[in-house]
Amino acid sequence: MNMKKINFLFSLLMLALIVSSCSKDPKNYPVNVRMTDIPGPYDAVLIDLQGVEITGDNGVSVTMEVNDGIYNLLDFSNGADTLIATGGLEVANIQQIRLILGSENSVVVAGVSYPLSTPSAEQSGLKLQVHQALEAGVLYTILLDFDANKSIVVEGNGKYKLKPVIRTIETAISGAIKGKILPVGTLAVVTATSGLSYTSNVTSGGDFMLMGLPAGNYSVTITPASPYNEVTENNIAVVTGLTTDLGTIELH
Repeated sequence: MNMKKINFLFSLLMLALIVSSCSKDPKNYPVNVRMTDIPGPYDAVLIDLQGVEITGDNGVSVTMEVNDGIYNLLDFSNGADTLIATGGLEVANIQQIRLILGSENSVVVAGVSYPLSTPSAEQSGLKLQVHQALEAGVLYTILLDFDANKSIVVEGNGKYKLKPVIRTIETAISGAIKGKILPVGTLAVVTATSGLSYTSNVTSGGDFMLMGLPAGNYSVTITPASPYNEVTENNIAVVTGLTTDLGTIELH
């Protein structure tokens, strides 16, 4: 199987779901499944995607037309995504998305590749509870966002396990915050807080993006590695459907 190299996010394993009805038939709800990632401290996180199923509230599952192959989740971070499957439902409510992974999953750490064991995803599929109502004729986006930091479990003795942590992001009812830090290459974690907290890592190029944020005012904290000091920006407004740009923030 050939690896598919595609340029999307991580802030991982980001994923995305676009729902668009091109038909006047209200019982036809076409669905595209897309993937994104929250970046993590690895050279590569490779998953072997073999199948995608969606289940409606009537309990009927539909097998999607999948772009199967091996995907590097770290190609899809800070706003990037990729289409992984297409299909549709005849009911207006999605209850579950199931991802079926093969056995060719791996993680690259410091230039060395290690296999990732994924027993549950191989046997019964990785089940994601969505509970999303669809509207015919309306473009709707949900990102299935892998968190690479939390999805890789170090078991010791050079063994790694893939225990996917995935957040569904409904971009039609949420916004985002992005920015850049200097100096470039500084390791840092960015956290946006407004009741709940959302985190992402800064890329090697200094960029960050926090997606799937409900509208409201946030405190954004950048926590860099030593010797730089923590920076907090308060009262950052997030508007539904828009990305708030914090610009370039220089660390001291």
